[in-house]
Amino acid sequence: MNHSLTETRSGDLYFCLEQRLVTIREQPIELTVKEFEIFSLLILNPKRVFTYEMLMDLVWHEDYTYYSRKAVNNHVSNLRRKLKIAPDLPDYVKSVYSIGYKFEI
Repeated sequence: MNHSLTETRSGDLYFCLEQRLVTIREQPIELTVKEFEIFSLLILNPKRVFTYEMLMDLVWHEDYTYYSRKAVNNHVSNLRRKLKIAPDLPDYVKSVYSIGYKFEI
């Protein structure tokens, strides 16, 4: 069977959902399960803002609490650090002040 892959390319960034693969400039980026799930939601819905509540619901499948926002922030912070393998690369994950995050180049 020939199943097409869910792939996205954006400049130096390559993403494949089924292979759970993220590369930047051909270099594989090691992400945790949660980091990958957050990034896949953002990259497959470019420019769409995901609120902290939406991310908690879709990634953690839990009710939203104050501590959950901190968990989301920590995971996104780690994700950003891993994606920024060179200073000239864009910030792929943008903050929307006190609302959430989105993917945008």
